[in-house]
Amino acid sequence: MFTGIIEALGQVTGIETTGTNKTFWISSPVSHELKPDQSVSHSGVCLTVEEITADRHRVTAIEETLKKTNLGQLKTGDIVNIERCLRMNGRIDGHIVQGHVDHLGVCIHKKELAGSYEYRFSFPDRFSGLIIEKGSISLNGISLTAFEVTKNEFSVAIIPYTYQHTDIHLVNTGTSVNLEFDIIGKYVARYHATVK
Repeated sequence: MFTGIIEALGQVTGIETTGTNKTFWISSPVSHELKPDQSVSHSGVCLTVEEITADRHRVTAIEETLKKTNLGQLKTGDIVNIERCLRMNGRIDGHIVQGHVDHLGVCIHKKELAGSYEYRFSFPDRFSGLIIEKGSISLNGISLTAFEVTKNEFSVAIIPYTYQHTDIHLVNTGTSVNLEFDIIGKYVARYHATVK
């Protein structure tokens, strides 16, 4: 479980393909603090740490994960958002994020404002019941607030700190991002669907 507050940026230093799986070597400021079997969010995708060497760690994404996320598009040198799992004895600064990506969203507009940035994303209609005005959304693992929500689009505003310290500055029109809708909203939608 995560909070959507990014700790560090990691860089992909190596990619290996075995069958339908992809293994990634990631270099980050927190890699040396990790341990095998730990869950770490990589741009919003929960992956298990398999090995640590100096300032790098290794994780593997299976076919199902590659189908539903943008990890399959990663190349050596690309940047990913890193967040270690939530400690239950602290504050939750973002919102509850599982690291289980629901679908890809696509950036359809990016605008620089006087001191901030505004992005607009599209997503499939079938998820329209899982996002609300001023509700939480995880975008590449970043906890953000959605606004101007329609059936298949929403906007987010980005403060300078988030722009500089996450991979959002690399997102432009046409970029695919990992979307995880709010877990509470998912349970409410499921409940209403089953009690009709």
